[in-house]
Amino acid sequence: MARRRERPTAHQKRVVFERARGCCEYCRSQAMFAMQPFSIEHIIPQQQDGPNTLDNMALACQGCNGHKYTRTTTTDPISGKQVPLFHPRKQRWHDHFAWNDDFTLVVGLTPIGRATVAALHLNRDGLINLRRALYSIGEHPPSEGELVLSA
Repeated sequence: MARRRERPTAHQKRVVFERARGCCEYCRSQAMFAMQPFSIEHIIPQQQDGPNTLDNMALACQGCNGHKYTRTTTTDPISGKQVPLFHPRKQRWHDHFAWNDDFTLVVGLTPIGRATVAALHLNRDGLINLRRALYSIGEHPPSEGELVLSA
């Protein structure tokens, strides 16, 4: 029998948003400049028995959430091997990603980073344009203090 899917509580939503400092934990877009509301996504989807707990939740923009959907693995575009997608609670963004010189593109540094950039389309045209505009007024990249990892 399929497990009933639970929605994040108001408390969980608040904690996830604050923990992520209002930024998508994948593409680093800022909710305050987004055209659509951000989502609380289950890193390991509930359809795959992922729990409805804070250590399995991440803040995601609609684009990243939609491209990720229920995936937890994808293909590294260089090696062709299946690798896990970036896990915001267990991995640090800067270990897998960096900004290019003008801060418009997310660059994958590892197989996980490259695969996540490709699978979630972290460099969508609209994001590149928004990053360029926000950088010109000093609002991008977002503060890069370390995000909270699970113990």
